[in-house]
Amino acid sequence: MSAVADQPAPGPAFSPKVIIALVLVGLVAMAGLAVLSAFAPDLRSGNDGRAHALSKSAIGFAGAPILLKALGAPAVVSRIRPTRPQEAVVVLTPDASLSPEELQAYPKGPLTLIVLPKWVAAPDPIRKGFVRKVTTIVDGDGFEPMLGAYAKTTRIAHPKGVYRWTLRGEGPFAGQTLPLGPIDRLQTLSGEGWAPALVDGQGRMVLAYSRKTPSIWVLADPDLINNHGLSSRDTARAAAAIFETARQGERPITFDVTLNGYERSRGIWRTMLEPPWLAATLIGAAAGLLMGVHALARFGQPRRRERAFALGARALVDNSADLVRMARREHELAPAYAALIRGLVTRAGGGHAADEHWLEHLAERRGATSPGELAAEADKAKTRDDLLAVARKLYDWRGEMTRERR
Repeated sequence: MSAVADQPAPGPAFSPKVIIALVLVGLVAMAGLAVLSAFAPDLRSGNDGRAHALSKSAIGFAGAPILLKALGAPAVVSRIRPTRPQEAVVVLTPDASLSPEELQAYPKGPLTLIVLPKWVAAPDPIRKGFVRKVTTIVDGDGFEPMLGAYAKTTRIAHPKGVYRWTLRGEGPFAGQTLPLGPIDRLQTLSGEGWAPALVDGQGRMVLAYSRKTPSIWVLADPDLINNHGLSSRDTARAAAAIFETARQGERPITFDVTLNGYERSRGIWRTMLEPPWLAATLIGAAAGLLMGVHALARFGQPRRRERAFALGARALVDNSADLVRMARREHELAPAYAALIRGLVTRAGGGHAADEHWLEHLAERRGATSPGELAAEADKAKTRDDLLAVARKLYDWRGEMTRERR
């Protein structure tokens, strides 16, 4: 039994330092997750091989803004969905699966260029961001629902073979001829409600505009402005001419990628993490951290809840003291306290309370203040501060008289 009793008590299951470290790691991880969630769309590079202005693959359009900027034309890639019609020329590169409602709901510009998809491509398994050509989109009226608000019918076709076409301008391009580099299976457009802007050697529309809404242009073949097409100098010149005519010499150009899934959200988290609200967020986080540190330093073991009505002699004394304090009569206790101290000193010295001269002689031999002087000072106490001063003197006098260790 003694061996068991001598064994030390087991320590706590978790070290306080380990718990604090786990809490700090959890807070940092949670803060990092919140920041990454708020800025997730911006962290996506967009180089996924699809046909949009962030993609650097052959069918992507990342090269078009670069070309325009090199030519001195203002061009931006927009990840923010506008809320009202724009002042810039808008270039939309919708996927084949885009719903007509989404396309029609997008706020248009003074001129909107819709670039139809052409190629069915598969991701390159070796090089990330590259694609491998599979085939073209099936000929027919696959885009008729998407473009139904702008023309009654829409059909596409792909003449077989690789040709070096020279496009002839009509309408807004009247009088222009645009030689192209080699184009594989040039995609053309036809249908009731479309007017030609650029046609190939056989009169088939490559760029058309809506008769119902002339500000809506549709480029049938994306190879005229995508990265693969811009690798040819002749095709790059034709793309520059198309954009220059659309700009009318002064308008900026906006390449939208929100319809491709790269919209930058404006949620509450992102707002809190960007200026000017970033300062308020940091101040709030610092205040919370300081409150936590203060709580750890201030609070220890929880106190046991006391009774609503205390019992015993101590409760009676406390209540009496509270009543005296509420009545502001503390100073009237000074004479009684002085008498109490004299009695204690008398009993400690072996004297008798009735023999006052004995206490006077003892104080004289000890070199202490006369008890009569202390009693007189206690009688003169008028305030609480006077009471405290008398109490200190009586405490010191008791120590001198009884030689008690303090």
